[in-house]
Amino acid sequence: MTMGDFLATIFTGNNLALLGAALATLMSGMGSAKGVNLAGKASAGLLSEDPSKFGKTLVLQALPMTQGIYGFVTGFLILFKMGVLGGTPNLTTEQGGYYLMASLPIAIVGYYSGIKQGEVAAAGVAVLSKQPKQVGKAITSTALVETYAILAVLISLLLILFS
Repeated sequence: MTMGDFLATIFTGNNLALLGAALATLMSGMGSAKGVNLAGKASAGLLSEDPSKFGKTLVLQALPMTQGIYGFVTGFLILFKMGVLGGTPNLTTEQGGYYLMASLPIAIVGYYSGIKQGEVAAAGVAVLSKQPKQVGKAITSTALVETYAILAVLISLLLILFS
C-alpha cells in the first residue's frame, strides 16, 4: 500500500465531514466549558458571602454555554445533511472537505468566544458584588461577546444548508 492509498482511505468524504461535525461540537463545547468555569468560580466566591445573588450570578454563568449549543447544532446539521441519521452516507472528498470548512467558523470563533464571554461574565460577577443594581449592565456587556458567536454560527449554518 502506498502512502497515497493510505491517505485516500483516511481522508474520505465521509471522514472529512465527520471531522467537521466533531470539530464544531468539540471546540465550541470546550470554549463554553472554560467560559462557564470562569464565571462559575467568580460566582462561587460571591455566593459564599451572599447566597441571595444566586439568580443574578446564574444568568452570568449561563451565557457562555450558548457557544457549545451552536456547535452542537452545527455538528448535528452536518450529520443530517450527510445522511448519517437516515441512510448510508457516501460523500466525495470534495463534499466532505466542504463540510469540514463550513464547520470552522463556529469551531474557531465558538472556542474563543466562549472563553472570552466567560471572562466578561466573571468581571460582571465582580460588578454584582460591589454594585448589585448594575447587574443589567454586566449582563449586557457579557451578551455583547455573543455577537461574534452568532455571526459565526450563521455563516456555518448557511454554508451547510445551501451546500
